[in-house]
Formats: sequence, structure tokens, C-alpha cells
Amino acid sequence: MENKLKKPAVMWFTAAVCCLLWGSAFPAIILGYGFLKIENTDTPSIILFAGIRFFLAGLITIIIFSLIKKKPLVPTKSAFGKIAVLSLFQTVLQYIFFYLGLAYTSGERGSIINGASVFFAIFISAFIFKSEKLKANKIIGSIIGFAGVILVSLDAFRSGGGFKGEMLILLSSISYAFSSNFIKEYSKTEEPTMLSGWQFMLGGAVMAVSGLIFGGRLNEVNTKGIFIILYLALVSAVAYSLWSILLKYNEVSRVAVCSFMIPVFGCILSMLFARGEGLGLVAVITALVLVAAGIITVNYSSKNEKSNI
Repeated sequence: MENKLKKPAVMWFTAAVCCLLWGSAFPAIILGYGFLKIENTDTPSIILFAGIRFFLAGLITIIIFSLIKKKPLVPTKSAFGKIAVLSLFQTVLQYIFFYLGLAYTSGERGSIINGASVFFAIFISAFIFKSEKLKANKIIGSIIGFAGVILVSLDAFRSGGGFKGEMLILLSSISYAFSSNFIKEYSKTEEPTMLSGWQFMLGGAVMAVSGLIFGGRLNEVNTKGIFIILYLALVSAVAYSLWSILLKYNEVSRVAVCSFMIPVFGCILSMLFARGEGLGLVAVITALVLVAAGIITVNYSSKNEKSNI
């Protein structure tokens, strides 16, 4: 399996599936707010909504991979601390910021700004975890990509929306970047799908209980709302588990750069299904081109570095 997952074609196809699923989460969450009658100012209910999703995602991950591996996906004693750390960064912090951010901005803006996680992941890998070198091409690519982030943020300011939603999603991206490096490190000694399932369950439980304690409610439970929650849970279970496996066998930068597909899918799907507003077609295309160009430049750097090892 290791050799197959290191092949560019296999890695890119697997990453594309993950990014398509994650991209679809942007409009799905916004639609979920409408189906479940959750207001963007109702923070406890938003956190409850997210918590239920991730608890179910963890449960689905554990069941599916226990069946695939033909044995229970039970954490070892050495894994408990790692699960807690991953749960904090990957689920609790990332998705509290993410869900709250999408309550104040459009799916298009959110998906493009979320692309910043690629650059954060590379910088954190180079300067904090010291697992990769930061080359000139990576710096140039990061600057180009952030130009797209700046573009959509300036548009939000001009339209009177402010930066609240955008800044929350940016914080979500930073949290995700740390989690990517942690899963890469922890997967050296632990099974990545086991880490994924249990960290989702722990993080989801913490969020759901916190939401309930502070008065969170799903104001209207209906078929559409239940379908959205189950769909989002499946998105997390499948996408993050596959992504964790890719990170186990590949460099963080090689996998992270594939994330340029998330804002592409997220923008297109948000415009099609969530009736996103705020960004014009030209601004969307320009921002996406900048983000994609920046990440492709970083990917080119990663290939050069690999050939020099």
C-alpha cells in the first residue's frame, strides 16, 4: 500500500476525492443552518450542530475501518494523549472557528480563505516541526496564494460585511495546519484511521455537550436536516481518514498542495447549491486562479526538493 499511495496519480486521485467531499461541506453547512432553523447569532446551536456531525463521523470511521481491518479499531494506551491533541486542533478548534465563520460569510469566500491552510501547514512543518525545508519557491507560491485570500477579504470589507467570518475561517485554517503536522508525526507509531475515528468522537462529544450546556438546540428537526448531518458526518469520516493515510506515506507539503482543489470545488458547489452572494464571477475566478497558482508553485518546489534528497 505504501508504494501505491506514493505514486503521484494515486495520491492526486485520492486527494481529489477528499477535496471534492470537503468542498461540498461549505454549501452543505449553510444549507443545514436553513433546514434546522439555526440563526448565525446562535453560537451554542451552531456548536451543537457541528458536535453531532463529528461524533457521528467518528462512529462511522470506527465501524467502517473495523470491518475493513476485520478487528476492532481500539486505541492503544500510548494513543490517548495523541487523540486528545488531534481532537483539540482537528475537530474542536478548527470546526468551532469554521462553523462560526460560515455563519458570517459566504461559502465561496469561506472555501477560498480556507485554502490558506496549505501555506500554514508548510510554514508550520518547516519552522515548528522542522520536518521540511522552506525554499524560495514555497515562499513565492505562498505570496501568490495569499493574494487570493486578500482579494476576497477586501471584497468583504467593501461590501460592508467586515472581516469577522473571514478571520474565523483563517483561524480554522491555522488549527487545521497544526493538525496535519500532528497526524503526520503521530502516524509513525499509530494507525491513522484509528486516530481519526477516536479524535472525531472525542471532539464531537465535547462540542455537542458544550452546545447543549449553553442552550444550543436544533430548532426544527426534519428529513432534510437529518440528511445534511449524516452527509456531513460521512464527508468527515471518509475524507479525513483517506487524507490521514496520505499524510502517513507522503510529505506534508506534497499532500497539502492538493488542497487547492478544495476552494475550487467549494466555490463552484456553493454557487450552484447554496446561492452564495457577495463575490462576482470575475472576483471568484481571479481569487481561485491566484490560490491555485500559488499552491502549484509550492508543489513544483516540493518535487524539486524530493529529487535532491
